[in-house]
Amino acid sequence: MTNTIREKLEKREFEYLSEFATKSANTKGRKEKEEQSDLRTDFQRDRDRILHSKAFRRLKHKTQVFLSPFDDHFRTRLTHTLEVSQIARTISRALDLNEDLTEAIALGHDLGHTPFGHCGEGVLNELIEGGFYHNLQSVRVVEVLEHLNLCQETVDGIKTHSWGYEPQTPEAKAVQLADKIAYINHDIEDSIRAGVISENDLPKDCIEYFSSNQSKRLSKMIEEIINNSIGKKDISMSEEGWGYTTKLRKWMFENVYIDSPAKLEESKARNVIRELFYLYLDKVKEICPPDKAVRIVTDYISGMTDRYAIERYKSHFIPEGFHNSTKDDFLFKLASMQEE
Repeated sequence: MTNTIREKLEKREFEYLSEFATKSANTKGRKEKEEQSDLRTDFQRDRDRILHSKAFRRLKHKTQVFLSPFDDHFRTRLTHTLEVSQIARTISRALDLNEDLTEAIALGHDLGHTPFGHCGEGVLNELIEGGFYHNLQSVRVVEVLEHLNLCQETVDGIKTHSWGYEPQTPEAKAVQLADKIAYINHDIEDSIRAGVISENDLPKDCIEYFSSNQSKRLSKMIEEIINNSIGKKDISMSEEGWGYTTKLRKWMFENVYIDSPAKLEESKARNVIRELFYLYLDKVKEICPPDKAVRIVTDYISGMTDRYAIERYKSHFIPEGFHNSTKDDFLFKLASMQEE
């Protein structure tokens, strides 16, 4: 007999989810033990904590591909995250996986991303001994900087969303794949909108396989994952589908992500990050040991939004005109003149 709504939800997971799904009642737990909620499972609580975090809110002003876009229809890091979440949840729901865990991982996967997207990440990677990796910084955000005390499965999924890592749960694997097909497709759409490429430029065999239509192409990729993974422990796309997806991704790197009109402003963005890094490092070294100073400055800069980084750069390096505290006096002088 169940006593709470949480226990009812946990029981339902065992009844309806796949044998391969990660059950919230079987979580490996949190680093710090907490009293459980009567209303929500542990993975639901993880999702809610991420959703309400400051780092999540800042994603709305962080670059996806196009730096600080004025066009409101270009993706930002936040809208990318929401699209990854939608795709990953569709996959998990179809495969009877734990949708709450999937959503938590997806919403948290890019919390550690830098301003100016991978351009900013590349600069910090050059400046810091041992390198900088946004997936590891995302883990640091949830574990240290915002101390969300998430379940181990959620933290693992956030860490392993980047390619080259092996997820420990099928839900994390769903997010890893969803991340790739999300950015390939929405970056194609944004690049066409920006005039960087056209549909006719895309590799012909990839378009013949997936379709030139954005919605149909994305749907086919999702269906490929689902149809190839039903009843299996591993989550993957068909070999043929993954071959064309990889080819499309490679084409995007060669024609959009590297040395394209979309990247014309990156040298300026790199300079903003670099100059702020050295400026703040000199300041923090006055009160902290060098190694700790580097960690503090890295956390601070990687957490900035595009516009905040630009604002800080202007404040420190761009001269401003003298501000007269009585600048509105002339307004009242004009008003008094009208009375005469």
